[in-house]
Parts: sequence; structure tokens; C-alpha cells
Amino acid sequence: MRLSEKLGLLILAVIIQAGFTACGDSTTPPTASQPSSSAVQEQLEAVSEDITPGTDTYRGFILDNVFYSGQDGDIHYNVYIPDSYDGSKPYALFITLPGYEGLYFQGVGANLQAEEYGFEAQKYNDEMIVVAPQLSDWGETSADQTIALTEYFLSHYNIDPEKVYLQGLSGGGETGSRVMGKRPELYTAYLAISTKWDGNLECLVEAEIPVYMAVGENDSYYGSAPLREAYAQLRALYEEKGMPAETIDALVVLDVKDQDYFSQRGYSDQHAGGLTFAFDETIMGWLFSQ
Repeated sequence: MRLSEKLGLLILAVIIQAGFTACGDSTTPPTASQPSSSAVQEQLEAVSEDITPGTDTYRGFILDNVFYSGQDGDIHYNVYIPDSYDGSKPYALFITLPGYEGLYFQGVGANLQAEEYGFEAQKYNDEMIVVAPQLSDWGETSADQTIALTEYFLSHYNIDPEKVYLQGLSGGGETGSRVMGKRPELYTAYLAISTKWDGNLECLVEAEIPVYMAVGENDSYYGSAPLREAYAQLRALYEEKGMPAETIDALVVLDVKDQDYFSQRGYSDQHAGGLTFAFDETIMGWLFSQ
């Protein structure tokens, strides 16, 4: 992207943010290799002085980049930027938030080693940047850092604002729900996997951002009750707005899987089986069709 284009996008983001009031208040690392001399690494290094780019790669991801946010601290993330991206046209953006085994203290790239969401997502759109943050918790800090990282990519890369997708597994799903309770308007849709809802539902309803909740009926960590309750509350809030049932059905989806679903995919534990949702074309296809 030319410097003038970068500055234009940054100015636009500042203008938008200025007029906006927020609604809501160790695993062994993957084997890494040196990145190629492609334009992807050059783009990452040149895009901003607020970034320290990683020096290793894993399955196409540049590992352990650090965004220095003045307000939210150092944010570690892995990123896949297609070789075709040159900033000349808008690309989609997918952000995948890992469970406990993928947090930063587990080791660089642990999220990519444990979960396939960032890789499977690439099959749905070959013009999409994939960001896989490695945060430090599943509370307010991680939510604020996710928002800051999203805003960074929207400001510094040519991103289609109508194709910004968020997904969270387990603890990452808790983080994702908090994000959707703070700044849902940044995203096109959210996929909550094997988790519970901690975020502000009223804020989400105000923004009317589609949400898909997938969980095992007897998830060994959360059970299915928390997402069932969040689903019921969301529907009730939309009904209070006078929305017809078919519109609500498009905005809120609850998908509760029985044991047979997991057993057929090699999982006896339903919470661990949340990993297999990455390969479910109905679930992932829903997200990227929004």
C-alpha cells in the first residue's frame, strides 16, 4: 500500500473513532522457519513503527509480532497475510481467539499448534488476512487488546469493513463475548465455540451483529446451559425491539451438539471436541457467508 493510502486510512479511522461512544464499558512451540523474502514480510515491517515484526514463520503465519498499544500494553499476535495482498484492494479480516492452551505464556505459536481455526478459515476466502492473537487472559484486558488490535488492522491495512470476522474458543470465547459487549460494530459476525457469555448483551442487540453459538450438550467445562441462557436472553431482547422471528433467527443461532457428533469425529470429551468445529462447513460457512 502506498504511504498516501496508509495515511488516508489512518485519518479515516481517527475520524470515525472520534465520533464514536463505546456501548459497553508451556507447550513446545511449533517448529519455525525463516520467512521468505516475499513482499508480505516487507509490508509487515513497513506498515507501522508501533509494530515489532516476528522473525519466524509457521504454516504461512508470521509468528510473535508485537503491537505496542499505548493504552492496552504489548499485544502479541501471529498473522497470515496472503502473498496476493498488496494494499490495492480491500481484503477480509478474520481474528481467532484461542483457548487456555493457546495463550502467550504457553509458548509462541501455541495457539496455531493447538487449534486449526486460523488455517481452515483460509479455505473460505483466499483474499483474507488472518490474525491469531496470543493474549494473557480471558477477561477485560484480553477484550480491550483484541479491540485495539482490530482497530490497528482496520487503520493500517486495506480491510473491507463488511468482512471482519471474530471467533473464540473456550476462554477465547469468553473474551470474544466481552468484545461483542464493548465494540460489536467493528465486526461483521461472531462465532462463539464451547464457551460461555460474559459480555453486554444489550450492546450486542443495539448493534444487531449476527452471532453463532456452538457447544456440546454436555460440555465438560461449561456445560451447554450458559450459552442456552445467553441465546434465550438475546432472543428476548430482540423480541422487545419488535423484530420478527425470522429476523432474529438470522441474528442468533444456537447449535448444541450431542455426543454422537463428537464420537464420530474421534472425541470422547465434548469440550475438547470444540476443536473439531473448525472443520464443520456448516458452522464455519455460516460465519464467512455473513
